[in-house]
Amino acid sequence: MDWWQAIFLAFVQGVTEFLPISSSGHLILAPNVLGWADQGLSFDVAVHVGSMLAIVGYFRDDFRALFHAVNNRHLDESSIHLGLVAWLAVATIPAGIVAITLGDIISTALRNPRSVAIALIFFGFVLWWADRSSQRTREVSDMNWRDALLIGCAQAIALIPGTSRSGITITTGLILGLTREAAARFSFLMAVPVICLAGGWKAVELVRSAEQVDWLAMVIGLIASMITAYACIHWFLKYLRRFSLLPFVIYRVILGAVLLALF
Repeated sequence: MDWWQAIFLAFVQGVTEFLPISSSGHLILAPNVLGWADQGLSFDVAVHVGSMLAIVGYFRDDFRALFHAVNNRHLDESSIHLGLVAWLAVATIPAGIVAITLGDIISTALRNPRSVAIALIFFGFVLWWADRSSQRTREVSDMNWRDALLIGCAQAIALIPGTSRSGITITTGLILGLTREAAARFSFLMAVPVICLAGGWKAVELVRSAEQVDWLAMVIGLIASMITAYACIHWFLKYLRRFSLLPFVIYRVILGAVLLALF
């Protein structure tokens, strides 16, 4: 892979990771549309790790508070953050189970433009319905274990390319009555443990594999995706304070329709 291809794909992933339009879907579509060889799951994981570092950097105060809460469990002011730690742990379990049991099957059987197109359209309409019908009155501090588990189950569905991890988790958060910003905030925070698990699992596979790995492309992709993802998080949270998710629904439906026509 050329360095400029790595930067382009990392930019695509960094921008689409936190918008509800499916980063994995775009990473599958880009080489198909541009006539490039598939960059492979190893590069996909590298750019997702870059996005994770962007989350940690952007929400550094939140993660510092969570770490402090875990180490000071006897303090009353730690209770809210301890609750969030628990909800993040609960939300991670479903995706971990599905990834271990069905991850390889999903990543191979559904890694094609037609499957991506169907997921883009279907879950786009679900997002539109949730955004229209949600009460949007609850904050992250109002969540309970049931909310966390349901959002975690939604995150497991996002293993299907084209679904969008942020899209399906924000959708579920809206259905549960969270505000747009609260749903997005919890979605971004819960991405960290999932990406850590996926990145660690793939790193072990890479070390054991005899295949040659383009480490330069992976490093370039990681750095480029981290920078673009950080900027995207900042912009998207500001956008959600004022506007609906309809433009992203329209984009998903149009892109899906075009892909069905082409492939």
